[in-house]
Amino acid sequence: MGSLGSENGVLTRGGSTQGKVITCKAAVLWGPGEALVMEEVRVDPPQKMEVRVRILYTSVCHTDLSAWEGQSQAQRAFPRILGHEAAGIVESVGEGVEDLKEGDHVIPIFNGECGSCKKCTASGKSSTNLCDKFRVNPFKSVMSGDGKTRFSTSARTEEDDGRVRPVYHFLNTSTFTEYTVLDSACVVKLHPDAPLKNMTLLSCGLSTGVGAAWNTANVEGGSSVAIFGLGAVGLAVAEGARSRGAARIIGVDVNPDKFLIAKTMGVTDFINPKDYSNPVHEVIRGMTEGSGVDYSFECVGNSDVLREAFLSTTDGWGMTVILGIHAGPRMLPFHPMEFFDDFKGKSQLPALADKCMKGVLKLDGFITHELPFSEINRALELLKTGQSLRCLLHL
Repeated sequence: MGSLGSENGVLTRGGSTQGKVITCKAAVLWGPGEALVMEEVRVDPPQKMEVRVRILYTSVCHTDLSAWEGQSQAQRAFPRILGHEAAGIVESVGEGVEDLKEGDHVIPIFNGECGSCKKCTASGKSSTNLCDKFRVNPFKSVMSGDGKTRFSTSARTEEDDGRVRPVYHFLNTSTFTEYTVLDSACVVKLHPDAPLKNMTLLSCGLSTGVGAAWNTANVEGGSSVAIFGLGAVGLAVAEGARSRGAARIIGVDVNPDKFLIAKTMGVTDFINPKDYSNPVHEVIRGMTEGSGVDYSFECVGNSDVLREAFLSTTDGWGMTVILGIHAGPRMLPFHPMEFFDDFKGKSQLPALADKCMKGVLKLDGFITHELPFSEINRALELLKTGQSLRCLLHL
């Protein structure tokens, strides 16, 4: 990007940026299903308990994809900046922020952690990452402090007479931009030696899957696991189960191209539902001497798949963990984003990053493509067509 400087109160190139508006490039979504447009946006300084971050890397997740297509339950506020998996450097902090400073290496988290509410301070059996104030909210499109956005841009048409209009936030994060502003509760400080390229995975995909295996299910050594959907989250579940010593990890996916990489992440058996006339749960019971698996993980977001995952577990103690983002609560009497429960971001993710640096978890296989930020629409297509697990965008 080069350095930034001040011009009529707006930062362009050269000089200090603290306390000033920054202009930068962002991929803006103007309507569901439309191509993202590279726009020049204004990014306001961080307000009280907020942080402005320079994004170095961001990747595309299925949650971004469903929001882009207009299929998700997220509030349809436009124009909007999507994105929630990223890594970057703190540019400046607002009043009251004490745990972060300029130059810190950080990742954003959509499930924030205030550190003081009843849920953030709970421990043991009642421990959860669902912060009362900053838990993920798909209908939120503004900052918590004042209910306003920190992004704005000139309108697209001459009829709008060039007026400046707000650009809305997404999932507490909005990382498809060179600079973003987040609540400090949604920013995690990492060790300065952590490889930022790989750390983007901890914002969502890896922490969700590993957290489901380690924290939600508490998979133990010698157990059996079935994973429905071998995308990034499903493979992260496999990594988590493998590292815990699961004896058998059965991967289920209709894309046979995923089986080879799944094997490197601990999957021991593979099922392509298209290869069988019987329901998948019957196939799994046949593979497990009729008993079913100890744990199943639904990572697709499909109610029919969820039923198969549930029926594939053993009677009595079998557990099914729901990870897929369902388009609507057809069979489920709750919103699909109300049950994310993996890691407490600010307090637990730094330790997870350390484990990744020590090789406890393998990250390299998750990033299958790398592209410049300007090719973000190609990254969306790669994910939509099943050609990539994660496409890393360089800003």
